[in-house]
Amino acid sequence: MELSDKLHIYEEILLLALRDKEGTMLFGINYPQALAGALLAELLLLKKIEIESSGKRKFVKLVSQKSTGNNLLDECIEKIASSKRRARPQSWVMRFANINRLKHKAAKSLCRKRILKMEEDKVLLIFTRKIYPELNHKPEKRLLSKIQDAIFGNSNEIDPETVILISICNSTGILRQIIEKARLKERKNRIKDITSGNLIGQATKDAIEAMQAAIMVATIIPTITVVTAGG
Repeated sequence: MELSDKLHIYEEILLLALRDKEGTMLFGINYPQALAGALLAELLLLKKIEIESSGKRKFVKLVSQKSTGNNLLDECIEKIASSKRRARPQSWVMRFANINRLKHKAAKSLCRKRILKMEEDKVLLIFTRKIYPELNHKPEKRLLSKIQDAIFGNSNEIDPETVILISICNSTGILRQIIEKARLKERKNRIKDITSGNLIGQATKDAIEAMQAAIMVATIIPTITVVTAGG
């Protein structure tokens, strides 16, 4: 893959979360939160935002409004810039997860790179929906190989993007969909080391901690709301 075609973390997440042939999302994963967590983490890695502490609470602070050259990341930056009040990471994950047509915007860039293709099909012979079958299998194969090398290897030098990718996949149910549960169970301690940020620098560790806390709260709050409403 050419350098210009290097995938963003949110693109990698979408690629893993889609069924290759059907072009639909895997069942039982929190993909909006996964995409949103990837966007938040990537903005942290790009030093567009940082996490500032106020007592025991942590907030997202915009550091640079300069364009990233990526429409979806720039939309997130614009949302933070135009916000009248500062907000916590989990709040931004929820807001990013609710970006209009988030999945389709993420898929569009993968279609431009000719990794996915956009098609339409019918649901119950009535409703039309867009689906994204895989056109080029090589990027996902490289991605899976990278994840497996990190989890089943013993290297202490894992690049920050891979650490964040594994952490998001682990937090949102994607990891157990792409690797057999028995194999994951055998490497439970290794996965814990990776997702705790023990194998990388402090900047990436901050990004992982913010992203994990944000995804956890963003995932739990809708569940609590539904349960409360149902009661």
